Amino acid sequence: MSATAARTWIAALRPKTLGASFCPVLMGTALAWHDGVLAWLPVTAALVGAILLQIASNFANDLYDGLRGTDSGERLGPQRAVASGLVTPRAMGVALALVLVLAAIPAAYLAWHAGIVFGAIGAAGAVCAVGYTAPPLSLAYRGLGDVFVFLFFGPLAVAGTRAACDGAWTETAIICGLAPGAIAVCLLATNNLRDRAGDAANGKQTLAVRFGAGFARSLICVMHAAAFALPIVAAEMYGLPRGIMLATLICALIPASIHIARGRDGAALNANLAMFGATLYLYGIAFAAGMTFDWGNR
Repeated sequence: MSATAARTWIAALRPKTLGASFCPVLMGTALAWHDGVLAWLPVTAALVGAILLQIASNFANDLYDGLRGTDSGERLGPQRAVASGLVTPRAMGVALALVLVLAAIPAAYLAWHAGIVFGAIGAAGAVCAVGYTAPPLSLAYRGLGDVFVFLFFGPLAVAGTRAACDGAWTETAIICGLAPGAIAVCLLATNNLRDRAGDAANGKQTLAVRFGAGFARSLICVMHAAAFALPIVAAEMYGLPRGIMLATLICALIPASIHIARGRDGAALNANLAMFGATLYLYGIAFAAGMTFDWGNR
């Protein structure tokens, strides 16, 4: 494989966005450690499975948006592999199938170790990952992409990682899972805000297309605020160490939604996408690190 081909495939993985998988699994791992039930093999399987399903979604998005012509030469974001002609649709289809086969391995292990529900979640995740763009589901084209992202990269990922250790789906993990789901929605909604003109022209009815730029900006700000507040809620109402408020600090220090609320648009939003991608990585690290210390009286 040439250096150019390697760079193309690495870009198709969209590594800057993979924090959407890393963050909730790390949070679920920290919660399992806090509860005294941490088991490394199940949480490793959860991480590998989550990352592979996200890569599958990215490959499917590249493939089917490329085939539909949605990723035209006028797009404001990074060049896509299929639309640019750097990767053939057949090659991307083969890569997608391979990733899905690999994702089935950790899903099968989790189903054996922690219950058949994990097999069902893995199967649903695979269907939605491909169906995010691919017909007949085409979730992104129906304005349902935000729901998929919120659930699978939020409560399901955090609570599922925690449950993979001992089978217990806890309310605390579900509440904490709202935060990474909210940031993942910020990432997606910013992408859709940037691409709304091209998406509208190609029949991709994202929320930014359906309800307009103002709605998309409000959604991003509300989701960012929710991620800011949730560690405080989890610490004060669910008795978690107050150190998890370091994650709140991360949200405060990366003001991506402020720029968007002030009207940043077009290609300039690529910087905000990078900010939200970084937020996901740093938020998970801050939450997990904060779980190790507390202060004040209960």
